[in-house]
Amino acid sequence: MNFWVMQGLNGLAFGSLLFILAAGFSLIFGLMRIANLAHGAFFMLGAYVGLSAIDNGVNFWIAILAGGLTVCILGGLMERLILRRLAGKPLAQVLVTLGIAFIIADGCLWLWSGDPRPLPMPSDLQGVFRFAGLVFPKYRLFVVVVAFCLAGALWLLLEKSRIGAMIRAGVDDMEMARVMGIRTSLLFPLVFCLGSALAGAGGVLAGPILSVYPSMDTDMLPMALVVVILGGVGSLGGAFVGALLIGFIYSYGQALVPDLAYVILFLPMVLVLTIRPTGLFGRRLV
Repeated sequence: MNFWVMQGLNGLAFGSLLFILAAGFSLIFGLMRIANLAHGAFFMLGAYVGLSAIDNGVNFWIAILAGGLTVCILGGLMERLILRRLAGKPLAQVLVTLGIAFIIADGCLWLWSGDPRPLPMPSDLQGVFRFAGLVFPKYRLFVVVVAFCLAGALWLLLEKSRIGAMIRAGVDDMEMARVMGIRTSLLFPLVFCLGSALAGAGGVLAGPILSVYPSMDTDMLPMALVVVILGGVGSLGGAFVGALLIGFIYSYGQALVPDLAYVILFLPMVLVLTIRPTGLFGRRLV
């Protein structure tokens, strides 16, 4: 019984990390219809920036802000200087974001070398939590709490605020939203910056669990894409449910049948899309 519970907790922690990464991607693609393939590279860059900040004496919490802010600025510049010029050209956007991902990956390799490095966790979250004979790291429970709080905050932003109403209006009918006076030219870059900041901050949060290494982006981005596709493109609730499902599937798959872990990971996505092409909670894009 302890084995099943422990793997479930591991899956919950990993799914929480996936949600932090996938939430930003889902926001950007759901509103702007931009498949930002540099999102995984943003995740890795945020982790490296946070690692450098900690190496220079900054505490862990400021390092999270540094990673998120750095990637937020980079995302804003990329949207303003490159992606805005490619509006309405999805293939060009995919190719240019893929190219930027390669540039960021090579830049990280050049600046920080190719050696994996652990990112130190705060002293307050070191150690384990004991309950009913179970032992589980405090930091992983902290990541779960952060993911649930983030899901609640994003839900309040999108569903209960004026800005959220404008975002949803832009998603449903961009031209009508512009006629109603909603400044989508300002709103969309803010959403892109928010999604990028989530990726950067998520990289710092993931560092103590995954370590920081050069192929971090290519390991995490495919899983984030699976989460978004499984949950439904543009659906925050779908990204949350999809992330937890993938976290559980990956955790149990690695423990029970490690040779077939990726088969078990991608098979649910294939089955769901066969039955429901828009994903669990997604709507057909127009």
